[in-house]
Amino acid sequence: MSDDHSHDDHETNDNHEHDAHSEHEHGEPGTHDHHHHDQEHLGVAVLTVSSSRSLDDDAAGDQITTALENADHEITTRDLVPDDYDKVQGTVQRFVDRDDTDAVITTGGTGVTPDDVTVEAVEPLLGKELPGFGELFRRRSYEEIGTMVVATRATAGVSDGVPVFCLPGSENAAALGVELIVSTAGHLAGLAGRDDDEHDDGGGENDDGHDN
Repeated sequence: MSDDHSHDDHETNDNHEHDAHSEHEHGEPGTHDHHHHDQEHLGVAVLTVSSSRSLDDDAAGDQITTALENADHEITTRDLVPDDYDKVQGTVQRFVDRDDTDAVITTGGTGVTPDDVTVEAVEPLLGKELPGFGELFRRRSYEEIGTMVVATRATAGVSDGVPVFCLPGSENAAALGVELIVSTAGHLAGLAGRDDDEHDDGGGENDDGHDN
């Protein structure tokens, strides 16, 4: 078999896969568009969890706020609390309850040391968990830190219609995490904040974009 023939087969397969992907993403004419609830501009609350830093020395928090603002989102509030279960939980709940906040991001306290309590404090607030976020974060982190990724407990979920993302406290982890958040938060916030009477009655697609 010649190289030219192999190359043509590869192009044909690529074109076929591209067409199939386009049909899956955009759907047939008249089908449900699972992105029509997406929020283009978000109000985001940012919480740093640290007993050793201040907002003036918060590289991870700075990384998150800068990336969000560059993506045309608004920082509605930003705070720092120590590694304390009640203070973390209370602050996240207060952020979720704000009318101007569409998503909440925490950074810090997701490790395995005794004072890392962010995940434990936030999980009781989550009505729905989003395990895919943590899975994707760890998959991407493995490329940088290898097997040490097993100590990273980044997680996400939805609390009272507001997506909440918990990131590690390093600047590199914050940069990776906010990259994933910027690409998904508008879609998640739009779906999580939908009123019950907006849900479709059968047919079309599920909220995750897959056919029923």
